Amino acid sequence: MTQHLTIVDHPLVQHKLSLMREKETSTAVFRQLLREISQLLAYEVTRELPMTTREIETPLRKMDAPVLAGRKLALISILRAGNGLLDGMLELIPSARVGFVGLYRDEETLQPVKYYFKVPENLGERLVIVVDPMLATGNSSAAAVQMLKDAGAKNIRFLCLLAAPEGVARMKEAHPDVPIVTAAVDERLNDKGYILPGLGDAGDRMFGTR
Repeated sequence: MTQHLTIVDHPLVQHKLSLMREKETSTAVFRQLLREISQLLAYEVTRELPMTTREIETPLRKMDAPVLAGRKLALISILRAGNGLLDGMLELIPSARVGFVGLYRDEETLQPVKYYFKVPENLGERLVIVVDPMLATGNSSAAAVQMLKDAGAKNIRFLCLLAAPEGVARMKEAHPDVPIVTAAVDERLNDKGYILPGLGDAGDRMFGTR
């Protein structure tokens, strides 16, 4: 992928996102919509996977058929909300390796602090897709990407459901080599760091903790 920001404007993506935004949408429906939309977004973020061919035999004859090349890609979820995107993507790419990054914000310094980090081996040889529904301030996302780079990752893409202009700018400043794929870039952040108009706290709505 060459451009830094890709907005997936497919009608199904936009329709499902609108349903997720509605405050009356139940936890069960929200979770199902997130699973569905994650698979649609996965098509875009994996569009340029490297390919090769191998000989197979159809019921009629042999042929050289296109297959994915190289090591299995790695899906990295930023806890906890990232798991909502992760579940849907794993249905589409069941052989992917999976990792997790846990961060919380220090209330005094406002900087992200790592509390969990477990990722697959050989990150430098894999396409690494980082998933988190919301790219708000971008601080946690930028920190997570830096941790993955420190662990050896070289080819990283960031997938989110919603982004704020502030988060996109922060990521571009910190990691201009990491493309972002999202369903929408909203207006701005409010004074509490929530995306406007947004859809509220994705983790709370997904897990029913609002």
